[in-house]
Amino acid sequence: MTDATKPSPETRAAEREEMDAAHVADRAPTDDEARAAADLEVEPGVADHEREMAERGAHQKGEGRIP
Repeated sequence: MTDATKPSPETRAAEREEMDAAHVADRAPTDDEARAAADLEVEPGVADHEREMAERGAHQKGEGRIP
């Protein structure tokens, strides 16, 4: 891909502004959605697996690295 461009200072400023903006949901969950979320159960070992994957990602080099 040789069509790379360099972002302008205006683009960089807009990106920083968006990055720092509050991110909120566009609406509250419906009663059905809230009930469904409350009823979810995490399988045993999921939290351990997520921690292991985060640890692996933290030590990756290049793409896939968790900053």
